[in-house]
Amino acid sequence: MKTFVQNTIIALTLTTLLFSCSKPETTPIPQAEPYSEQQVIQPQTVETPPEISSSSNTPKHEGLKLIEGTYCLTCHTIDSKLIGPSYQEVAAKYSDADLDMLAQKIIDGGKGNWGEIPMTPHTGLSKENARQMVKYILSLKK
Repeated sequence: MKTFVQNTIIALTLTTLLFSCSKPETTPIPQAEPYSEQQVIQPQTVETPPEISSSSNTPKHEGLKLIEGTYCLTCHTIDSKLIGPSYQEVAAKYSDADLDMLAQKIIDGGKGNWGEIPMTPHTGLSKENARQMVKYILSLKK
């Protein structure tokens, strides 16, 4: 009797598997449509930040070079709020006396001074490079 029950369960399981696996696929596989001019997707252009130096002969500030070498311009611009405040807004709020504090803030990151969106820490940045970046930012004071 026990063998009969086991054989019945095995037979039902195999039958179920056989029928569930043998069903032909009815969903068509998407195929690429032939090329047409209406389907051409234009690449998105990435806006580059405005050039800061007043002439091409003027060497760039060391702080600006450091800023351009990081992802700072992803969240900040020179003259308008993006994700974080503009550099001109930062320069208007702080003075040279805040240089070390701001440099450390760049390294540590933070949140709350300009809203709830946190600034990403830049832990690989040296204190001196962060100071150069802050000097440049403060030089934008109007």
